[in-house]
Amino acid sequence: MTDSGTVRDGSTQPALGTSELRERIEAFVRTRVFPAESVLDTGGRDAGAALTELRAEARAAGLWALPLPADLGGGGLTFREYAALAEAEGASDHGPAALGSAPLLDVTMLNRHGSARVREEYLERLVAGELRACYAMTEPDVPGTDPLLTGTRAEARPDGGWRVSGRKWFTSGAAGAGLVTVMARTAGAAGDREGLSLLLVPAGSPGFRVVRRLPVLGAADQYEIELDRVPVPADHLLGAGGDALDIAGERLALGRTLRCLRWLGQAQRAFDLMCERATTRRGSRGLLAGRQLVQQHVFDALLALRTTRPLVHEAVALIAAGGDARTEVGLAKVAAARMLQQVADSAIQVHGAAGLGPDTALPALFRVGRAARILDGPDELHITSVARRVLRGYGRGHGAGGSLTTGP
Repeated sequence: MTDSGTVRDGSTQPALGTSELRERIEAFVRTRVFPAESVLDTGGRDAGAALTELRAEARAAGLWALPLPADLGGGGLTFREYAALAEAEGASDHGPAALGSAPLLDVTMLNRHGSARVREEYLERLVAGELRACYAMTEPDVPGTDPLLTGTRAEARPDGGWRVSGRKWFTSGAAGAGLVTVMARTAGAAGDREGLSLLLVPAGSPGFRVVRRLPVLGAADQYEIELDRVPVPADHLLGAGGDALDIAGERLALGRTLRCLRWLGQAQRAFDLMCERATTRRGSRGLLAGRQLVQQHVFDALLALRTTRPLVHEAVALIAAGGDARTEVGLAKVAAARMLQQVADSAIQVHGAAGLGPDTALPALFRVGRAARILDGPDELHITSVARRVLRGYGRGHGAGGSLTTGP
């Protein structure tokens, strides 16, 4: 990246952080995280040791927890400032964990909605990397797009606490987490919005169990968990209770936008691999770069990157300004997921059989791209939500004269 904000594909984006800092992050991810990915992917003891070493190096390099609050030990960057760096961090799925930004969603949520005890007991440990948290919302027998049907329940205890029972799945990082945010029904019946709450469940509590690992297309760190009358202190309820969907909405808007930024970084990585292959691979008729069909792949991938990046940064700007970003986040999430899958697929095609094997990151990048179209809400959910919101605006007489970029 140059001082003007130009990235390798020739596009520009807001100069929200120094080019030097981005270059340092790019170098760290490329030289330290990329080579460790095969070990980190295993999730075993060796992976833990490798991650610990990377985190120590990130701290020593001054790259630790850049978007987390400075008073808690983070770098203190605003979300808008961090967005300029998130692509570089996210070029590897392990980048955010290695560089300490992975707890951003949990730290933000607990800072805003946690009790004094929760903030005091957990926030500094999360920022320091001493404690991991995860978020459990989806259930095996309930459509993930309809949280009103949540079956997990939290019953009030005589001492003022709760007992939580239910089952969740596709919970990222549950096996190594010390704290789990669980969506549960504290009042009302299925379908009632007001009866849903978020509770912080210490993973060491009696009745909490990791049932199994759930590989996503053969890989990834997803799990199914079970809660059998797990005791939860009264002050581990987030917010006032009954406001789970509002808190979750905040988290999802930020989380989906973060994912989009990281998918841009991974798509850029796939694009670089494709162009390097095209300009170095020779056949009997010369370099692949001279073939029109390869040039078509390069053009289409570049177009996808260039047209998606502004959508993502538009969502970033609205979230940073505290605006209603539902339309922008929906557009960005669908566009970024499709874009990553498309660019990774083109890169695999240009590599041929080598793109299917273990010698490049392309299989993993394609897997992320395909899963992206379902995780954090499938394409269909975002398409219908955005379209309904736009059409309601026209129905109220806003018409084409109103701005669709601010969410009608």
